[in-house]
Amino acid sequence: MKKHAFIDGTWVETKNYTPLYSPYSKEKLAEIASADLTETELAIEAAVRCKPVMRSMPAHQRARILETVSRLLEQRREEAARLIALEAAKPIKAALIEVDRTIQTYKLAGEEAKRIHGETLAMDAVPGGEGRFAYTVREPLGVVGAVTPFNFPMNLVAHKLGPAIAAGNTVVLKPAGQTPLSAFFIAELFMEAGLPAGALNVVTGAGRVIGDKIVEDPRVDVITFTGSPSVGKSIRAKAGLKRVTLELGSNSAVIVDSDARIDSIIARCVTGAFSFQGQVCISLQRVYVLEDRYDEFVEKFVAAAKQLKLGDPLDADTDVSAMISERETERAVAWIQEAEQQGASVALGGTAEGGTLAPTVLLNVPPDAQVSCKEVFAPIVLINRVRSVEEAVDWVNHSVYGLQAGIYTDNLHTAMNAIDKLHVGGVMINDIPTFRLDHMPYGGVKESGVGREGIKYAVEELTELKLVVFNRSR
Repeated sequence: MKKHAFIDGTWVETKNYTPLYSPYSKEKLAEIASADLTETELAIEAAVRCKPVMRSMPAHQRARILETVSRLLEQRREEAARLIALEAAKPIKAALIEVDRTIQTYKLAGEEAKRIHGETLAMDAVPGGEGRFAYTVREPLGVVGAVTPFNFPMNLVAHKLGPAIAAGNTVVLKPAGQTPLSAFFIAELFMEAGLPAGALNVVTGAGRVIGDKIVEDPRVDVITFTGSPSVGKSIRAKAGLKRVTLELGSNSAVIVDSDARIDSIIARCVTGAFSFQGQVCISLQRVYVLEDRYDEFVEKFVAAAKQLKLGDPLDADTDVSAMISERETERAVAWIQEAEQQGASVALGGTAEGGTLAPTVLLNVPPDAQVSCKEVFAPIVLINRVRSVEEAVDWVNHSVYGLQAGIYTDNLHTAMNAIDKLHVGGVMINDIPTFRLDHMPYGGVKESGVGREGIKYAVEELTELKLVVFNRSR
């Protein structure tokens, strides 16, 4: 099966195609188009031509298209989930959750399309403003260059496409090389929903070719990217003065206070650490437990993690499957071994077979170990002992990242202090940092990125504010 580039409402053949294999079964799934500068140029040209069409499209029509995509996806829910499980090795039960979230994301985007508005200003609030009336409007930026990762191949695409189309923009989308099938699937749904030709273009191939062209082309007005900090920094350096939204790395942490009800939080913490093999931007990577509850937490966490089932992502009972590539699995095992050499102990896991890394729990991990200070993006979690919540907060902040963090405590004063002191984009009280709903403002500080997603907030990132002033006293 060959999958062509999707440009200007049609499927376009390319000179070269690359085989796509399942990370778990290693079976060949498809031949994927390897677009070059020619196809990328065609995609950008199509998006530019469609700019006036989308800009003038009424909000109710944009909303209807997005709502139709949501409905069509709901009708093909199982098919979409199976596609994710095959190309990403995401366990099918997690893939179904992703599809359900994607359905909601497009539905939210359809609703938000009807709520894009400005405000009136009281011009006479300052001297010289008498006799004037002013208001603001939000206008689409134009062509959106969207680059998405493999870990949520359908929902993170929705977080680019939904707000962009809701705001009246056009899009050139480059999905991750390992997970293009989900993007092509969504392109089909948009075509069926009546999106104008050229409003959405999907090109696949080498990031250094396609990505650089999208980022550097002056006709692309804004870049929205989710991926690694190194690539994000490169994008920002190359983008010039165009708007850039970057959702980058994290090594998210949770603090467990002395008064936390351990039995009620263990399952949640295990899910946060090992869901989709830990390949989640806000996966629970670091746990800091007050010393009087540490042994109890470790014992119960390890016991619960032992119950996770490893295997085929298409098996409804599977909790953990293969990582996205064997290279990533090997890298994760090397990081575990490094932590051991630095004094950490392995309480569970630490080994891999056939690309599947067993859920791994590390104890007493030094802060400069890579599994602590970098984004591990694997089913690995460290659990360290701390003497106080204040010490735990310091360790959470001792990071180049700052996406989300959590704290379990029954003390309101402790919670409010943590909210004040934690230097992150989102603080979850009595929950893990992995919590996200699709209408939330979502983004981080430091090397976790620039800008915010979440439909309303992404619409703001993808629109320009214009001021209009009437002089009524001339």
